[in-house]
Amino acid sequence: MTKLPIVSASTLVKALSIIGYYVRDQKGSHIHLRHTNKRPLTIPNHNEISRGTLRAILRDAKLSVEDFVKLIK
Repeated sequence: MTKLPIVSASTLVKALSIIGYYVRDQKGSHIHLRHTNKRPLTIPNHNEISRGTLRAILRDAKLSVEDFVKLIK
């Protein structure tokens, strides 16, 4: 099992945009992402997203840790 990396919000948004998510808007420190077929996501705009939060976001995006690591490389 691959260890979940600590990433910034900008890195996470770039990785999710590869699989079809786009930024709909931003309110305060939260970025709202949309996808045509998947559920919407809310990303905290932090320099480091905690592993628990990142794991929940990946679960909502139906993305495995291994696939996410491939996207950010």
